[in-house]
Amino acid sequence: DTIPLPMTDDRSTPATALEPIGVVLPMRTVSGGKARLGEALDAEEREELVLGLLLNTLAVLGDWPACHRIHLVSPDPVLRAATTQAGVEVSVLRQESGGLNEGISLGMSAARVEDATSLLVLPGDLPHLSVEALDELLIAADAGVVAAAGGPLVAIVPSDAGGGTNALLLRPPDAIPPAFGPGSFEAHLRAAEAAGAAVQVVSDPVLGFDLDTP
Repeated sequence: DTIPLPMTDDRSTPATALEPIGVVLPMRTVSGGKARLGEALDAEEREELVLGLLLNTLAVLGDWPACHRIHLVSPDPVLRAATTQAGVEVSVLRQESGGLNEGISLGMSAARVEDATSLLVLPGDLPHLSVEALDELLIAADAGVVAAAGGPLVAIVPSDAGGGTNALLLRPPDAIPPAFGPGSFEAHLRAAEAAGAAVQVVSDPVLGFDLDTP
């Protein structure tokens, strides 16, 4: 389903070779989010935090001209109603089965259908997310387009702890399969090597920060 609300985009032509970009936001259930903060926050407070972070993420993406479409993937029907508060256009994809990577693959398929040049997989819970941080990622990834020489490009933002991946930018959108989970940073590097893709590792304190510990 698509919630038809206007997105902000004042540009008539792409500014980089990576645009337009489809963005996939994989989300678990609202009630199950941020469980690792259970010692600091009760269940209701965690739900409010998850929804607040998601709405902030949607608002930032709505202000980011490079974003062509937001694909929110989740098994939780509560999130569809919550997105109406964000004031941006969101394609809400109901995940019926499978885990995180299966949900991301669902969003990747939707982005390909809508002719996105690139795909950005982004958590919906980055507390300091900003248009400026996304632009920095785009500029860094765009620098890798020349190195890719027409081939696939994989830009990875590692998490600040745990060897994970906090953002994954792919050109084309199916350059590599998603491999999120423990050790995903190394897993994505291996997948990029297997695909013959150029790789840009973008270390960023804003995008790399995880709010998962009290």
